[in-house]
Amino acid sequence: MRPAALLPLLLLTGWPLAAGRRAVHIGALFPMSGGWPGGQACLPAVRMALEDVNRRRDILPDHELRLIHHDSKCDPGQATKYLYELLYNDPIKIILMPGCSSVSTLVAEAARMWNLIVLSYGSSSPALSNRQRFPTFFRTHPSATLHNPTRVQLFKKWGWTKIATIQQTTEVFTSTLDDLDQRVKEAGIEITFRQSFFSDPSAPVRSLKRQDARIIVGLFYETEARKVFCEVYKEKLYGKRYVWFLIGWYADNWFRIKDPAINCTEAEMAEAVEGHVTTEIVMLNPENTRSISNMTSQEFIEKLQKRLGKNPEETGGFQEAPLAYDAIWALALALNKTSAELVKKGLRLEDFNYNNKNITDEIYRALNSSAFEGVSGHVVFDASGSRMAWTLIEQLQGGVYKKIGYYDSTKDNLSWYNNDKWIGDAPPADYTKVITTFRFLSQKLFISVSVLASLGILLAIVCLAFNIYNGHVRYIQNSQPYLNNMTAVGCTLALAAVFPLGLDGYHIGSGLFPFVCQARLWLLGLGFSLAYGSMFTKIWWVHTVFTKKEEKKERRKTLEPWKLYATVGLLVGLDVVMLAVWQIVDPLHRTIEEFTKEEPKTDIDVSILPQLEHCSSTKMNTWLGIFYGFKGLLLLLGIFLAYETKSVSTEKINDHRAVGMAIYNVAVLCLITAPVTMILNSQQDAAFAFASLAVVFSSYITLVVLFVPKMRRLITRGEWQSEQQDTMKTGSSTNNNEEEKSRLLEKENRELEKIIAEKEERVSELRQQLQDRQQLRSRRRPSNPSSRDGCAADNHFTNAAVPVPTLYQPSLPLVRCLVSEQADKLGRSNCDGSRVHLLYK
Repeated sequence: MRPAALLPLLLLTGWPLAAGRRAVHIGALFPMSGGWPGGQACLPAVRMALEDVNRRRDILPDHELRLIHHDSKCDPGQATKYLYELLYNDPIKIILMPGCSSVSTLVAEAARMWNLIVLSYGSSSPALSNRQRFPTFFRTHPSATLHNPTRVQLFKKWGWTKIATIQQTTEVFTSTLDDLDQRVKEAGIEITFRQSFFSDPSAPVRSLKRQDARIIVGLFYETEARKVFCEVYKEKLYGKRYVWFLIGWYADNWFRIKDPAINCTEAEMAEAVEGHVTTEIVMLNPENTRSISNMTSQEFIEKLQKRLGKNPEETGGFQEAPLAYDAIWALALALNKTSAELVKKGLRLEDFNYNNKNITDEIYRALNSSAFEGVSGHVVFDASGSRMAWTLIEQLQGGVYKKIGYYDSTKDNLSWYNNDKWIGDAPPADYTKVITTFRFLSQKLFISVSVLASLGILLAIVCLAFNIYNGHVRYIQNSQPYLNNMTAVGCTLALAAVFPLGLDGYHIGSGLFPFVCQARLWLLGLGFSLAYGSMFTKIWWVHTVFTKKEEKKERRKTLEPWKLYATVGLLVGLDVVMLAVWQIVDPLHRTIEEFTKEEPKTDIDVSILPQLEHCSSTKMNTWLGIFYGFKGLLLLLGIFLAYETKSVSTEKINDHRAVGMAIYNVAVLCLITAPVTMILNSQQDAAFAFASLAVVFSSYITLVVLFVPKMRRLITRGEWQSEQQDTMKTGSSTNNNEEEKSRLLEKENRELEKIIAEKEERVSELRQQLQDRQQLRSRRRPSNPSSRDGCAADNHFTNAAVPVPTLYQPSLPLVRCLVSEQADKLGRSNCDGSRVHLLYK
């Protein structure tokens, strides 16, 4: 290259070329602004390194390194423009040095087309470790995946097996999280929740709160970190129950920087971030040893601060500056080794061009085998070209980051200072320990209702015994005692269902629970069918007989008991078939209902999960709909029949009014209790109280209404003799059932009065006809003597018939004689046959 052409370049680089030394040019992209303005500190560090390297005579004695750089603004689009300027403008660059991961991805993927080595000082994306995609890429900044072995080591140290993550949706963090997922699985640790966001982290943070995340790894840039922790403060996702793991390359005061994108104060941010742990690649040698440049790490920092002339905390890339400094030293040592190898082949570094792959391969081998002590620590590259380094572990204590340990992943060595500090005096649990507790029925309630049910069963037995013992008494016989016996048995079964209804896991094991469920169903179903079915049958028969037309009554007054029993049997049979099909097709089994977790006040790491046992089946709602629908129709029909027959009196079933009253009570209780218990199904005490007390009260009411009046009547009136004994006593048959006979006589009297009125009307018509006939005969008196005798006879009859109103005035006995239907009851002793014949002539 001609000296005249190098003059502008010399002016650009800022120092003259030493005599006898040839220039080797480096193309670099420094992000002076943008998402990560690392070039603010890295560019001065690189210039320091170039000065130190070029000053050395044992490294590249015949060459001098020169830098040509541009501001990429951490933007791939801007970097593309400057990349082509570097490639298509002289001089030829032997190596490229990008900064940001996004820019490095672009440059490293394109560089192989020009046979260029890429050496980055600030790229941490795990994606750049892909040798097939980036075959010539190296970096002194370790991969972000280097944090993951340290995180896994800390999880093990503190005994955590469940973690959660929240990440910004960029390639570097996605790749890091994928690597972490693989590493924690190998260590037996589980990532229970993964959340991601692009720009607004509010929803993912709320989701972490709902999912009870405790140990949370956050992967995002510094600007997004402020947004995240502002939401963390709002959701109270901090404190002694939570630990956050963040990236350690944020500025130390990142949470105090005023950011218009958030609406949290500095105090609120400081409260939210307190106690979090950071993992940071060791970018400055913690040992006070001298590096290859003959400087210690502290001497380097002091020299850099003088060059910067401003607060390091306000300078972007200050932490990464040692990596940029060591990148120049790694390149210089590699080129020095390459130069020696090229001499053996008759080549020189200045012979490099974009088509010479041999020199590129030599530089690649030299970099791949690099190993030296730099100001950032020991510099060595792994097989993917990434820097191997220690990891610094820090914790924010009182608003200041404190070093709590180092981890060397190459040797799996954790150096611990034992100065970690926790808000709750100990590391929190990684998840809330859930204690399962069953909600059992109140034993006081169960015992109380059981006592009532037992007394009810005793009452039903007493009523049944009374009915059987006095079955020969006419008054009992007229109440259809066999149906009443069925009612008593049904009430006994229904009351017995109260006991399995109150049994739960407190009394029995899970294996017996299905049998208890079936016992509940069968006892309640059969008890209802027997008790209510027998009452329904009575009221149905009364309605059938006494609501028909008058002309059909006589034919329907004969009561056939077998029809009543058949009706009850039909209702019970339908229930048996329905319950059997239910049990065979879809049997009841034990199911568990879980409620909202409850947090006790004494232990913040424990929550109580209440559970409740239920009897259920796969299609429970369908079966209940069929069962309740059938029973509901019977209840409504029973209410209707009881209302229709409330004024009917019959000797065949003398207690049908009491039956109607019992039906009213049973129907009302059942129609109210069934929907209420379904609503209160999750409240075991209330549901049991409603269901069991409805059964108890309906049974008590039925037994008292049906049997107590019979007991009272027989006790107070002494009607204990049977129908056969009663007929053997004179006059006793007319006194046993006076009330019933009185009602029958009243009814017959009303019917007779109606008939009498009809007959009186007929008599009036006949009297009028007689008067008309007399008047007609008086106008036709005979004038010839031959007919005198007949006229005399007629006159005798006429004269006798003149006082018709007096002689033929109908009286009550006469009218009753006219009523042939009642002749048997009233007798015929007062009837005058001639008068009756005359009236009906």
